[in-house]
Amino acid sequence: MASEATTLTVPGPDGDREVRISSPSRVLWPDAGITKLDLAQYLVDVGGPFVRANGDRPLSLQRFPGGVDGEQFFSKNPPKGAPEYVRSVTVTYPSGRKHPQLVLDEPAVAVWAAQMNTVVFHPWASRAADSDHPDQLRIDLDPQPGTDFHDAVPAAEALRTVLDEVGLTAWIKTSGNRGLHVFAPIVPEHEFLDVRHAVIAAARELERRMPDHVTTAWWKEERGQRVFVDFNQANRDRTMAGAYSPRALAHAAVSTPIRWEELADADPTTFTVLTVPGRLREHGDPWETMGEQPGSIAPLLAWWERDLENGLGELPFPPDFPKMPGEPPRVQPSRAKRPATEQPAADQPAAD
Repeated sequence: MASEATTLTVPGPDGDREVRISSPSRVLWPDAGITKLDLAQYLVDVGGPFVRANGDRPLSLQRFPGGVDGEQFFSKNPPKGAPEYVRSVTVTYPSGRKHPQLVLDEPAVAVWAAQMNTVVFHPWASRAADSDHPDQLRIDLDPQPGTDFHDAVPAAEALRTVLDEVGLTAWIKTSGNRGLHVFAPIVPEHEFLDVRHAVIAAARELERRMPDHVTTAWWKEERGQRVFVDFNQANRDRTMAGAYSPRALAHAAVSTPIRWEELADADPTTFTVLTVPGRLREHGDPWETMGEQPGSIAPLLAWWERDLENGLGELPFPPDFPKMPGEPPRVQPSRAKRPATEQPAADQPAAD
């Protein structure tokens, strides 16, 4: 018997494309009853804003073959059998290895990715033609245990002020979970490490202004009940869910751009695969003009240099990165302070 399948007509810059969706009734979000076809239709409905926010960038696909409650994996290079309208660009990873990575140019590519069971789309902060130089400064505000979305709101508002003081225009979206993502368009003239240092400089300034509310502490044991400014999301090959990307959460949340005027009363749980298309039809895309006036990170880099002179050095990198110049030891502070004879067995060399 022939397998269940359907075809979606997807408008695009080169006309309509017909994208085949196999197993359209497969349920991806069991609690919400949202199917693979529902996801594909969502991507058609938000196609313009979705491509505007995530297109022309190296892209990683977070795929869930059995639905969001099942196994998942990341695809960075284009899967086999990609249509002719799906392109790729060669990027350099932190290890120095080079590899092709998928690029999204039109809504049909996103719908085809949904056919491949992609739920979350992770775009780089740089453009495909110049992947080494970000054109977005991105700051992830991550509420720690004991805090929630509403604790991130005043941190985001204060961060907007910090960025405004250095000539950067801040744009905001929900993470799709409990946090907030603040973006600022920048001139693509600096490498990722410089942009990371600019993010750290802004994060440290925010921390100085809100020491009881915000932290840049990399180690969880030092964060307390504060909002963590995740500076490591600014690294090369580090991404966050893109604007209008669904999330693998039970209620089918969407990482949704909002206007600053909406922030104080925003409820991120109301932004879902089922509701965001209607929101766009009624209110338009808050990020439609983002990127038209990019700023410079030079003032933030001056802050970085000032902090270096005052004894504030490099911060830890992710554990899979090569050891970086000036980086502090990659060991939890509580373990670093403990004499070797008191280290737990798991921290000792294995016996022969």
